[in-house]
Amino acid sequence: MPVVREFRLPDLGEGLTGAEVVRWMVEVGEVIAVDQPVVEVETAKAVVEVPCPYGGVVTARYGEEGEEIAVGAPLVTVAVGPTEAGVADGPVAASAPAAVASASASASASASAEVERPLVGFGVAEPGRGGRRRRVGVPVSGSVAAPTSAGAGAAAGAGAVAVRAPAVPAGPAVVPVISPLVRRLAREQGVDLTALAGSGPDGLIMRADVERAVAAKVAAPAPAGPAAQEGVVPLRGLRKAVAEKLSRSHREIPAATCWVDADATELMALRRQLNATPGPKVSVLALLARICTVALARFPELNSSVTEDGSGIVRHSAVHLGFAAQGERGLVVPVVRDAHNRSTEQLGEELGRLTEAARGGALTPAELTGGTFTLNNYGVFGVDGSTPILNHPEAAMLGVGRIVAKPWVHQGELAVREVTQLSFTFDHRVCDGGTAGGFLRFVADCVEQPGMLLRQL
Repeated sequence: MPVVREFRLPDLGEGLTGAEVVRWMVEVGEVIAVDQPVVEVETAKAVVEVPCPYGGVVTARYGEEGEEIAVGAPLVTVAVGPTEAGVADGPVAASAPAAVASASASASASASAEVERPLVGFGVAEPGRGGRRRRVGVPVSGSVAAPTSAGAGAAAGAGAVAVRAPAVPAGPAVVPVISPLVRRLAREQGVDLTALAGSGPDGLIMRADVERAVAAKVAAPAPAGPAAQEGVVPLRGLRKAVAEKLSRSHREIPAATCWVDADATELMALRRQLNATPGPKVSVLALLARICTVALARFPELNSSVTEDGSGIVRHSAVHLGFAAQGERGLVVPVVRDAHNRSTEQLGEELGRLTEAARGGALTPAELTGGTFTLNNYGVFGVDGSTPILNHPEAAMLGVGRIVAKPWVHQGELAVREVTQLSFTFDHRVCDGGTAGGFLRFVADCVEQPGMLLRQL
């Protein structure tokens, strides 16, 4: 006797309360396997695929693309159990191929004991389960009427699941778009994907195709008539989480900023020397990260955070170094765990890995949380200075501007040197200006004379 199981949006970790539907990966009436991804959602931390622990026929799904779903709310329902028992007077029983019924029975065999399977990533997937989707042999419109009690099951006939499948017109043409980010960009910019010719393989629509269509819309003359009304872009997903976090930081933390110019000529010379030897290349960011870990060992009060109720200061024993990275979803802050225990080369490797993951939108929630100090290299945007908002609940952030040739007094003479501006924003509750100034001056000295780091090793 088929049983309809309800799969609710699981807790995706790190205290997240909900997620936005980006793309449905299954349709109502589709036969799915255990642990098959059914929907792609965007949380405040990352875009993830959510697998369903049940195998069988999808009978309903909840939420449209762009809609927010709370953790614990229904996501999909799946009819599990042997479908050979028959379908009560339904067209599916007459027209669905035997192979589909067999596949459904096989997919739900492990669920017959009515024990929920763990999601992929939290347990071991059953061997032989593939991600290929199979579809019931007739078009399905509407939802599956599943028995909810013994009486209802008897009325349906042998406990079968009745599927309403009235005649429906042919569905819309399939738009050759794979990336959910491209779909979202098109939706936000009002671009009709069906009207685009993709430049990718086999006509695949790429992000560049959508951007060209947007540019063409902007360049096109406005039609005669009343002026267009201003649009409102809703705060969702990552942007919403960032807005809430920055607002809280600005509201709760009494932040102050100090800055200093530093001669980075010797630091850049050291980098060229290191990269002239065999081995992985060392980035400027890796050198700055190493300087930060050494500076925090000297000024440990800056590797801290104020408790939620403001009654105390938590001193962190480990340095989990966050750094600003630009990805397709906007600016994110990946975290290098235990940065204080890593060499400069190891820091460079981890920074590079997390940067690539950020660009590809592949960072996990765990890689975006838990930082204790942030390094912000805004020099990559071609600017010299900034007064950033602290990454709540952290107490400090070091900002680094562009490194550019400037006139500088060196050894009593005017010379052209590679100069950068360092800014340091800190929570005034955890320290006074003397501590903050001492930290920033030590960092600047290490930038100007990187050999000082040898004293700390």
